[in-house]
Amino acid sequence: MATAASPAPPATPHSQGTLKGVQPLRAGQGHSFLWHKLHSLSGIIPIGAFLVEHIVSNFETLNGPLAYAQQVKFLNSLPLVRVLEWTFIFIPLAFHALYGLFIAFRGRVSVNVYPWASNWMYVSQRITGVIAFFYIVQHVWRQRFSGISLPENPGAAFHKVQVELSNPWMLAIYVIAMIATTWHFAYGIWLFAAKWGITPGEKARKKFGYVCTAFGLALCLMGLASIYAVVWKYPNAPANVMPAQPAGIDLPAPALPPPNSTNPTQPGEVR
Repeated sequence: MATAASPAPPATPHSQGTLKGVQPLRAGQGHSFLWHKLHSLSGIIPIGAFLVEHIVSNFETLNGPLAYAQQVKFLNSLPLVRVLEWTFIFIPLAFHALYGLFIAFRGRVSVNVYPWASNWMYVSQRITGVIAFFYIVQHVWRQRFSGISLPENPGAAFHKVQVELSNPWMLAIYVIAMIATTWHFAYGIWLFAAKWGITPGEKARKKFGYVCTAFGLALCLMGLASIYAVVWKYPNAPANVMPAQPAGIDLPAPALPPPNSTNPTQPGEVR
């Protein structure tokens, strides 16, 4: 005797395949698994480490233009600094940024269908990543490769940033970018720990989320404090607080009287 077929389950957005929510912890499976792993890792090491160092170094602006210039001079005096700069900053940053843009524009926003918190976080990660990308491109170009060269003129670093932030539009861009970049990094740490199995389970991820939030907030406040120091705490900084001595010119030493001389020779006097 034939039996009646079980009724098919109701169609859902998942089964229809027309609308898909993106769960961040599952993104990147399949043929792109390796690239996603490398993208995730590069966001922590070396880019994340450089971001922390950069914000900490910029925090020296609170101690004045000279302190900041000395920090810039120290960083540019490290051995093989240009090799380190390209190997651990520019090349990884280009890979992380370009592949991140590929991920951002390839995905689909579906918070209107699946408005769970992680989906909103995923969307915010994409938006802040795009903001960070365009900000970093202009920042590196304007501060590193155009205008006065700071590696050779560290004393001009404070003034160069101050001139840029004297434009209200650039000041607004810096503030927005600082918030977006530190948010992107903080949530990136949380995603990295979840994807790499460092925080297994919802409880561990929730606790680590508080840690990442506090860390990101601290970085953001340090960055905003640096902007405050450049714009308001030390206005009208000198163009160069460490002017270089012209090459090949030795300044004469001040003349000193002979030792044990109580009656030096007067001008025009012959002894």
